[in-house]
Amino acid sequence: MKTHNIQDDREELRQMIIKNAYFREKIILSSGKESDYYIDARRITLTARGAFLFARVILDMVKGDDMDAIGGPTLGADPILGAISVLSLQAGKPLNTFIIRKTPKEHGKKQQIEGPPLKEGSRVVLIDDVATTGKAFVQSLDVLTDLGIRVNKAICLVDRREGAAEAVSRKGCKLVPIFDISEIHKQ
Repeated sequence: MKTHNIQDDREELRQMIIKNAYFREKIILSSGKESDYYIDARRITLTARGAFLFARVILDMVKGDDMDAIGGPTLGADPILGAISVLSLQAGKPLNTFIIRKTPKEHGKKQQIEGPPLKEGSRVVLIDDVATTGKAFVQSLDVLTDLGIRVNKAICLVDRREGAAEAVSRKGCKLVPIFDISEIHKQ
């Protein structure tokens, strides 16, 4: 059986983003800011191969981390969390996952965090697809720290380098991108 090389996985993932999810056009981002390019990460994370590669790279990035769960803000983290949980189980190191809603549900148990319960003192890693200003990470960090949950680090597929790392750092967390935008921009 062929062993996998994480650098090969990372390069394949990068090529998928460049070919299928990177667009040079004027667009309004969720921050309201205009940009001359857009990364539609769900064109990657909602494919079987893309989800597999993204999950495998993330699991490599967190191996050895002392954590109780991995999760992130809806909608960026949603497609990848299932792949992470399945691959972690297959590797014999099952990880619980969670999703943070933008606002608590107005029905049922009115939860803002979905998934197996996180207890005060739990250690987690946050993930998201594309980080621009870091708003989704910051909101997630606020929700988690208010519950006494410690965030070890925040991982994103692509950091657009428009303030996310600084915003996350101000909350006492480190942003660790899989790719910096300079690795994605077409020449």
